[in-house]
Order: sequence, then structure tokens, then C-alpha cells
Amino acid sequence: MKNFLPFLFVCLAALNVGCSTDDDCMKTITIPQFYYVNNQAYSYDTTQEVPCDASEPEEAVLIEPVKLENFSYEVLSFVFTPDTGNNTSRLQFEIRLDNPNDHPITGVPVLTVNINGMVSTLSYSRDAAVPCYEIAAGSSCILTYDLEESLDYGINSIEFVDVQYLLVNKL
Repeated sequence: MKNFLPFLFVCLAALNVGCSTDDDCMKTITIPQFYYVNNQAYSYDTTQEVPCDASEPEEAVLIEPVKLENFSYEVLSFVFTPDTGNNTSRLQFEIRLDNPNDHPITGVPVLTVNINGMVSTLSYSRDAAVPCYEIAAGSSCILTYDLEESLDYGINSIEFVDVQYLLVNKL
């Protein structure tokens, strides 16, 4: 019995040498990222597999906006009325946004418009009746907007230029 205990310790030590080391240990971390569109911040965190001894990122990283690939759209209507007769102007539009991908998406549609001769990229989703923050896989959403604003803003013309769908983390 006296010889058995040292033998047992030697066997256990030998088994431990055969086990994986911490060098093989991997973990998944979240990398906080964000981007700006027209002074509005949007988050788009990503994940990455790293060695277990890697530190977690502490600060968010500023990135370029992440655009939905294979995105398409159709302008169903886009009407700007510069003077409604009620001391207001009115912008109305319906734009079908298509997600041809095999996975649902979360994001924000941003329109490029020409306002009084100045091209701007804006998100109208906050005030939209249908904001299209999510679109199911292989599906469409009709971005629906109808808003009257005071003539005090001095907007005489708005013309549609383009639309893109920017991906974000779940809203």
C-alpha cells in the first residue's frame, strides 16, 4: 500500500500532462463598435474568438456604417408639397425595402435626398408610420412616411436620390 500512493500520484501527474493547456483555451468576446449618420450614433457590435488570456475591449471603436449587402428597393411614391395652404410643407413617401438574404436583418434605412439644392443623408424612420427597423429573411418592408412641417424651416424642394439599409444591433 505504501508503494501504491506514490504510483497513483505519478499516474495522475502523467494524465495531467496529456491534457490540453491554457494555450488551447479560446473564448468569444464582444467588440463594441459604432458609427454616425447625420450626427446620430448607431451600434454594430461584433464577436470574435480569441485566446482565453486576451483582455476584453474596454472602449467602443468608431467604424464606417455597415451596409446591407444585396439590398434593393423600389420607390412606390415620393411627394413633396412645398405649401399645403396651412402654413406647412408636407413630405410623403412609400419605399419598398427588399432583404433578399436568407437571414432576418435589423437596421435603419437612410435616404439620400436633395433639399433646396443640398444633398443630405437622413433617417426618416423615427417619424415614419412604418420604420422598417427589421426585415424578415427573403422579405420586404414598405417604409411609410407622412409628415407636415412648418414653412418656417424654409424648405422649398426635396428630391429623392437614393436609399441604403444600414445594419445595427437589435434596437
